[in-house]
Amino acid sequence: MTPEQKLEELGLKLPEVPAPVAAYVPAVRTGDLVYTSGQVPLVDGKLARTGKLGADLTTEEGVEMARICALNALAALKSEVGDLSKVVRIVKVVVFVASEPSFTDQPKVGNGASELFGQVLGEAGKHARSAVGVASLPLDAPVEVELIAEVG
Repeated sequence: MTPEQKLEELGLKLPEVPAPVAAYVPAVRTGDLVYTSGQVPLVDGKLARTGKLGADLTTEEGVEMARICALNALAALKSEVGDLSKVVRIVKVVVFVASEPSFTDQPKVGNGASELFGQVLGEAGKHARSAVGVASLPLDAPVEVELIAEVG
């Protein structure tokens, strides 16, 4: 089953690649690696939610925002390689979580992205990851996800 078929089986569809909000491109390939720019939870060009984890959003809502970011990252990745079946492995994922100082569930929020990569890409979706709490993110986004993928 292809990654695109797995997405369909999960009831998900890759969105159009979100337009950059500043001076950058959604993804860059160098050799066998593709780096995506940070993806926020844009749906149809608008943020699905804004605010900070621990104040405005629950951990569960943050997990869902991370899933949306992951879908946007997969869309950026596919735009660079043409077909998600070319992904050999997701090498590294970084999840930024806008959160109140006492919020410590950044890894749980990051699981929203990590688990989606695993569901869609199987073994190739297993990766190293950092989940980092930050004071704020662009556009008041609650979560931002970027990845590095090895492609064939």
